[in-house]
Amino acid sequence: MKNIDINIMQLAQGAVQEKLDREFEKVFENIQDPNVNATAKRTITLKIDLVPDDVRQVVKTNVTATSKLAPTDPVTTTILTGKDLTTNKIEARELQSGVPGQTYIDEKGDLRTDTGEPVDVIEKETRKKSKVIDLQEKRG
Repeated sequence: MKNIDINIMQLAQGAVQEKLDREFEKVFENIQDPNVNATAKRTITLKIDLVPDDVRQVVKTNVTATSKLAPTDPVTTTILTGKDLTTNKIEARELQSGVPGQTYIDEKGDLRTDTGEPVDVIEKETRKKSKVIDLQEKRG
């Protein structure tokens, strides 16, 4: 007969095993996440705190299961910022074209500015704001 007969996986009516299983699930989800480095180290820690009473007969035992997962890979982008000289307000937008000032064609085939705004919409707005006088129109 063993002097110490404690089965860690049956401790607390199997609650320790449930905690451990939950942490394994988190780790394996993290391993399968395509946004995480596949070969990064993951760790599961099972911490057991033992607190005896004054007469050393009853030991209150707390078991904690934790996991240290691999962080997600960083996502990098470029943001263009400046001040609108007409409103004096600061603006910031994500660069969509890859090069500041360069237009590009999106996946639907529409022409867009470097920040992803439709070029045709901007041109219409610019024409509305424009106060150009067409002298040819008045000649008749």
